[in-house]
Amino acid sequence: MFFKKSMFLIRKFYPIVTIGLISIVFVSCDGLFKKDEEKKVIARVGESFLYQDDLAPLLTENMTKGDSASFAINYINNWASKQLLLSKAKINLSEEKLAEYNALVDDYRTELYTRVYKEALVEQATDSVITDEQLITFYDNAKENFKLKERIARIRFVALPKGFLDQDEVGKRLKRFKKDDIRYLDSIGVQFTKLNFNDSIWVRYNRIFEEIPPITADNASKYLKNSQFFELEDSIGVYLGKIEETKDVNDIAPLSFIKPTIEQVLLSRRKMDYLRKLETELLDEAIKDNEFEVFENKK
Repeated sequence: MFFKKSMFLIRKFYPIVTIGLISIVFVSCDGLFKKDEEKKVIARVGESFLYQDDLAPLLTENMTKGDSASFAINYINNWASKQLLLSKAKINLSEEKLAEYNALVDDYRTELYTRVYKEALVEQATDSVITDEQLITFYDNAKENFKLKERIARIRFVALPKGFLDQDEVGKRLKRFKKDDIRYLDSIGVQFTKLNFNDSIWVRYNRIFEEIPPITADNASKYLKNSQFFELEDSIGVYLGKIEETKDVNDIAPLSFIKPTIEQVLLSRRKMDYLRKLETELLDEAIKDNEFEVFENKK
């Protein structure tokens, strides 16, 4: 009953609170807020107070006075609801539950503070650069852990509109792919509907199926083979492509394909090593300065 009555009072005096807020929060049209020497109270629930400084950062300059007043009232009502619920919870929950939840809150607060602090220290103290030598060493020592779970290929291809006049010439150049051929293909590239000349990058078969619809999981073994050249057509256009190399499921993944994964692993290890070292140093320093000690439990 108390809760319902309190909420009724908040709704009942909505217009009065709105007028009060406008006079408190909006000091001028140019500046939304002018900080006084003392904090201004804009709402109270029991012994809990909501101050102008709590609300001010949430109101932006691009809000109209009407929008800001509406936002402020909603915020105040939500704040009041939470305070009233919290008060009722403290009254109705058992001492054991309150103690349990307070411990959880303390643990969460400690975890939040320490995590943010450690992340800041790691960001400042650890090097984020992974050298090629480090990548190769890690890769060579753990190749068996990098077996592929899907098929991949290195491919170059173009998609042409139907009736393209120089299709044979494009096919010949795409097969040979010498410097002169690359210059030629680049010069007419705007006429292609799709193109990929970077055949040093490994791509997943699923991506190839998306880009070249005539190739599917059912016929991939026919067209996606080492050194295979294909010319395919569908209702949209013509696709010319050359497969440089393929890798099958359970083959060792090429280093270039899993480089981002290895970099993340090495960075994570570097951060973990730093944190372990940091925690050890903190404990040693605390013991040395007599700030930390463990007492024997003598029976």
